[in-house]
Amino acid sequence: MLHQVGGVRVALGLLVVRRSCLTCEIAIRVFRACTELGIRTVAVYSEQDTGQMHRQKADEAYLIGKGLLPVAAYLHIPDIIKVAKVRLSG
Repeated sequence: MLHQVGGVRVALGLLVVRRSCLTCEIAIRVFRACTELGIRTVAVYSEQDTGQMHRQKADEAYLIGKGLLPVAAYLHIPDIIKVAKVRLSG
């Protein structure tokens, strides 16, 4: 998601990691604002959160921490870094 801005390549993407019901609502609001600004969004989710709204509102969504409980999945840094590198690097 690299774009040319004034001769400089910049990343215009946002990865959101949601860990609670409150952050789900915040994530949805962030996604809405990003859509209005033309910024692509990427959500990560645990197996138990497959049906959550933040996953559906993002431009892309990826499962992290497969086989882990939700809290452990959202703290599984290797999966989060992998998604960020692959999806937000261009």
